[in-house]
Amino acid sequence: MANTPERPRRVRVQRDGPLLIEGPVEVVGEHGEVTVSRRFTVAICTCRRSRIFPWCDTSHRRRGACKPSGPAARPDPEATRDGGDA
Repeated sequence: MANTPERPRRVRVQRDGPLLIEGPVEVVGEHGEVTVSRRFTVAICTCRRSRIFPWCDTSHRRRGACKPSGPAARPDPEATRDGGDA
């Protein structure tokens, strides 16, 4: 069989939600641990509230929207937060 280049993985970015990645995927954590999923599409948690991190368990829905981070994050002047981090 001829060697054909694999098509790039598609990553869908959602506001206030997980990253959706066409699987299978391997996720390498900050300490080098590798987590594997062979599912067709996987949801990667971006808010770190998931009990099954790095996979999303929709915790961001129960506790309010995920707090954006990084250079694109802009403070919401209408947000009412008590100052504690999740």
